[in-house]
Amino acid sequence: MKTLLHTCCAPCSIQCVESLRQEGVEPVMFWYNPNIHPFTEYEGRRNALRDYASIQKLELIEQGGYGLRRFIAGVGTNFDERCEYCYSARLKEVARYAAEHGFDCFSTTLLISPYQKHERIREIGEREAAENNVRFLYRDFRPLFRAGQQSAREMNLYMQKYCGCIFSEEERYRKRQGR
Repeated sequence: MKTLLHTCCAPCSIQCVESLRQEGVEPVMFWYNPNIHPFTEYEGRRNALRDYASIQKLELIEQGGYGLRRFIAGVGTNFDERCEYCYSARLKEVARYAAEHGFDCFSTTLLISPYQKHERIREIGEREAAENNVRFLYRDFRPLFRAGQQSAREMNLYMQKYCGCIFSEEERYRKRQGR
């Protein structure tokens, strides 16, 4: 089964890839994350993913480049619903690419994070699958989250401290300041 796996970062990818490999699926990794800011964070996550893909001998497709303006324009002033836009934009792109390049299905490493809106990711993935005539491979990878984080530390891969968007960085800062 030819599977395109949207990857948000290396730490979230590790156990998703391992789990799929245990099923006999060799995923092709797909980097498309215009939400990640600032550029140094984008670059750090992308480079860690490149390192991980090289170590694991995984094919990695990079799409879209740094997307600050595209992401901000998509969110507009709807800051509280930014995750909806973020999930939709990324899953739309991975579904489109999968359909156009002959993949049987696609999935996302977002499904491993206990911090993401899991059911909404699933709904959007299934919607984009239907619109692009390609299957969404749903897996609840959340039980593997901590093991993936530990593996990333052992591999000395970059470990991010927030979701990725400028708004989640602001929230992290405000929490540290007690605001």
